[in-house]
Amino acid sequence: MPKKILIADDETEEIDYLSSILKRANYEVISTTKGKEVFDLAKEFKPDVIILDMIMPDMKGGEIYSVISNDSLLCDTPVIFLTGMITKDEEKRIKKERGNYSLLAKPTSREEILEAIEKVLDSK
Repeated sequence: MPKKILIADDETEEIDYLSSILKRANYEVISTTKGKEVFDLAKEFKPDVIILDMIMPDMKGGEIYSVISNDSLLCDTPVIFLTGMITKDEEKRIKKERGNYSLLAKPTSREEILEAIEKVLDSK
């Protein structure tokens, strides 16, 4: 049975890009451009991983993560944050400083996103 990925990003092009990569890698994908929908979709879809943009128009990624991490059914769901607010160099520095921190700087390559997903799934 394929692993399920929920993508939340306000840019439909980013969702299309990630969905294409993930579907070709045999993941089941659902997505939203609205931060406030993430919680309900996650409860219904029960994703194995959530890919979450940090900057959403109606609710910030950190706020969404806070709701998810405080929910008894979703608190163990790994979240990979995506952001255009940091550079690739900053991403590498943050990973070194914080260890296994799930954070990717946009734009991401196919290899980067698949590696990040495999890493969080392996640590579950």
